[in-house]
Amino acid sequence: MFISPAFAQAGEAAAQGSVSGSIFQLVLIFAIFYFLLIRPQQKKIKQHEIMLNAIKKGDTVITGGGIYAKVVNAEDPIDLTVEIADGIVVKVNRGTIRDVVDVNAVAAAKKEIKAKKAANSNKAKK
Repeated sequence: MFISPAFAQAGEAAAQGSVSGSIFQLVLIFAIFYFLLIRPQQKKIKQHEIMLNAIKKGDTVITGGGIYAKVVNAEDPIDLTVEIADGIVVKVNRGTIRDVVDVNAVAAAKKEIKAKKAANSNKAKK
């Protein structure tokens, strides 16, 4: 009585369109998640695996626990033998290595930090 046939037909069309619209939205959300979250994480994992396989004797590495160590033996595909202090050699799993460190870059960064601290302390004295 109060509802015209045109409104009833529009409601049916909207219900059918909403199913395809919902599917499109789900696909769009999955695509966004893939390109913003999943794909970059896969690239990062792949780069880390390449870095782990490229470790050689003499490299300085950081373990998962934050210990700096020098690689003594890298022939085993699973484990590395590293020296964490003079005469202290331990075996660690290759997968626990967080990063390979460039010793020269670390030394340069330490010098830069010391220079900044010295400059700040000179300004404070004035």
